[in-house]
Amino acid sequence: MSKAITLGIVGVSASVAMLAFGFLAGSRQDLVIAAPVGPDGASPSAERVLARAEIEEIVRGYLLENPEIIVEMQDVLEQRERDQQRLVQEETISSQSDAIFNAAYDGVIGNPAGSVTVVEFFDYNCGFCKRAYEDMEAMVAADPDLRFVLKEFPILGPDSQRAHVVSMAFRALAPEQYGEFHRALLMGGGRATEASAIAAAIALGADETALREEMKNPAITEAVGNTYELANRLAITGTPSYVVGKEVVFGALGQAVLTEKVEVARACASDESC
Repeated sequence: MSKAITLGIVGVSASVAMLAFGFLAGSRQDLVIAAPVGPDGASPSAERVLARAEIEEIVRGYLLENPEIIVEMQDVLEQRERDQQRLVQEETISSQSDAIFNAAYDGVIGNPAGSVTVVEFFDYNCGFCKRAYEDMEAMVAADPDLRFVLKEFPILGPDSQRAHVVSMAFRALAPEQYGEFHRALLMGGGRATEASAIAAAIALGADETALREEMKNPAITEAVGNTYELANRLAITGTPSYVVGKEVVFGALGQAVLTEKVEVARACASDESC
């Protein structure tokens, strides 16, 4: 754990502890506490005032004597954040189901009518996406009932943005060849650019004039904007990221992990308790 993170945790922990004492003390600078009762039931004094400085010293001493509470508090906070994020993701997946799984501007690999869908947010210049492509190929080959939706999510600079515009234009003109184009551009080596994307499209028989005209279609910009908005709501900031069933999966975790997620989603599709 880095020094910066450690200091942050200490600050949070001390703040939380002080808030607890502040709750007891209200808005006062001092805290009035009952004095201990003597053996005869009488108190030497009705009450005494515990100064703010004394409270702070008690908190400081407690944290120094029990430093493990800092880590425990951080763990609780992080788990609460994860739980809250998961709830937001599940609500988004439910309310935006069509936009996530069935958007007309997304490419589809595998069985278009498959019973389970994996949605991948990808960037043509993402090295991990290139590695994950082989996982997708293997999964589609092994599972004829699997549908892969590819969401064009250009986040790695202007070259990516322009390459994805070409990709979306090509898909609009030749959807039946989109899978071939996707593989050629993603796995072709080198950086994906507008020029390399156009070259890949022409190699597959696209008419360059028609392609360049389709690249001007404002629907492309709108579609990418929709994908950015969905990614934001799903807390997706990197590629590849996936939506499988009711879950968001981050990173190129490999075929085995994704296949397990698919089986869970398939089981839940027929079980309303999931």
